[in-house]
Amino acid sequence: MARRYDTNDATDRVTGLREAASAVRRGELVVLPTDTVYGIGADAFSSEAVADLLAAKGRGRNMPTPVLIGSPNTLHGLVTDFSEMAWELVDAFWPGALTLVAKHQPSLQWDLGDTRGTVAVRMPLHPVAIELLTEVGPMAVSSANLTGHPSPETCDYAQEMLGDSVSVYLDGGPTPGNVPSSIVDVSREAPRLLRAGAISADELRKVVPDLEVAN
Repeated sequence: MARRYDTNDATDRVTGLREAASAVRRGELVVLPTDTVYGIGADAFSSEAVADLLAAKGRGRNMPTPVLIGSPNTLHGLVTDFSEMAWELVDAFWPGALTLVAKHQPSLQWDLGDTRGTVAVRMPLHPVAIELLTEVGPMAVSSANLTGHPSPETCDYAQEMLGDSVSVYLDGGPTPGNVPSSIVDVSREAPRLLRAGAISADELRKVVPDLEVAN
């Protein structure tokens, strides 16, 4: 039976974050608010938990799960060949709605799907998400919807779709909007915008003028 906590209530927030952290450590799924939409998350280093996440969404391995982190410093243990240009994007837009695709450390023991040696990573601008990520470390997080359905801006909608496949729901109220994060590939020599989202190409080019835009 899924448990749900109102993170706008001080007591419920403390309990909910504790229960969510425990659930993640047990390899279970949680739903959490972010600065874009609600996300469904799991321990990034538990291949079984990530497989359960994909199954809950009805999503295949051909669409790997992004990773959320609670601090830019976490990047040092996750990625390699991270350029000065990539760090400039981090400095300018994190925490926030920018996902960076980078080469992951080859020594990492994780299975996020068919990533081809890369990882999509982001630090969200949401206090509940950051607090949970700080407690448990990197989490595989995807939008908390069934594949093909709209991404949820409320916990109600996320729970309606995902039900008891999730152990803990953290209800932070409506999210700021349903515009997804922008995705920039920094695993190559020239940065490339893979998905235009909350941060426009023009804004990104103020930091990285050589930004390419994928067709």
